[in-house]
Amino acid sequence: MQRPPALALMGPTASGKTALALELAERHGGEVVSVDSALVYRGLDIGAAKPGPAEQARARHHLIDLRDPWQAYSAAEFERDARAAIEDIVARGRFPILAGGTGLYFRALLRGLAGMPGADAGMRAMLEREAAGRGWAALHAELAQVDPEAAARIHATDAQRIQRALEVYRLSGRPISAWQREGLRPRLPVRVLQLVLAPADRSVLHERIARRFDQMLAQGLLDEVRALRALPELAAHPAPLDLPAIRAVGYRQAWEHLDGATTAAGFRERAISATRQLAKRQLTWLRGELGARWFDPAADAAKLNASVARFL
Repeated sequence: MQRPPALALMGPTASGKTALALELAERHGGEVVSVDSALVYRGLDIGAAKPGPAEQARARHHLIDLRDPWQAYSAAEFERDARAAIEDIVARGRFPILAGGTGLYFRALLRGLAGMPGADAGMRAMLEREAAGRGWAALHAELAQVDPEAAARIHATDAQRIQRALEVYRLSGRPISAWQREGLRPRLPVRVLQLVLAPADRSVLHERIARRFDQMLAQGLLDEVRALRALPELAAHPAPLDLPAIRAVGYRQAWEHLDGATTAAGFRERAISATRQLAKRQLTWLRGELGARWFDPAADAAKLNASVARFL
């Protein structure tokens, strides 16, 4: 039995993915699954170009406003939540449209996260030197701090397993127990058509980015960031610019501007430049998606719609 269809609508920032996702959702009975690392945060609305109430009334949206801006949200959590959303949409006879520009999220969902890090000679030598100086029992105590689950099943004298567990943690930032628990993920319950929306002329994209950022400023982006700064959890945070939400393009530059680091003109220039750099990184990643079909939003609308219709 053939799996039901789903669409992955990819592309750089400001390429028109949100508008097209809504259009396709209305035409084909779809629901939108956001694949955007900024839209998961509550309070990041204007600067993240989050679909507003009117847009969300046109089509149901998933994976928006999942976390507060001082909280973390990983690609592994996205993969789990997106899979659940897709299964729910399909179970109700609807059409999932995965729309966004966060390549790591798409990669986690469509191909799974990279496997556990392999052996690293340099890291192993470093751990052996530390063990020679401090003893394996001390390294086992360190393991208990970062991965109590693994430490509970590894004896304090089992040098080889202590070394491997710490090696994986230091290389990946994730406990080996988490890697082992994750294991292999089952394939998605849908077959996915990957479409990339990107203007053929890079200058067109740059103009769209500048025009959209000016619209964000007119809509009150700086007031939105002032409201974020006033939240007690962010006001008390020792390093708010290290938080993933505040590192989002536009928000970091606005936060620094409100700290007095830039003039209004300098802030605008830095934010637009950072957004263009983001788009360049997104395009570089997308060129590696060999199975994706590329369309210019201005010139190829008919071809794109025909491609979706054939797929369905």
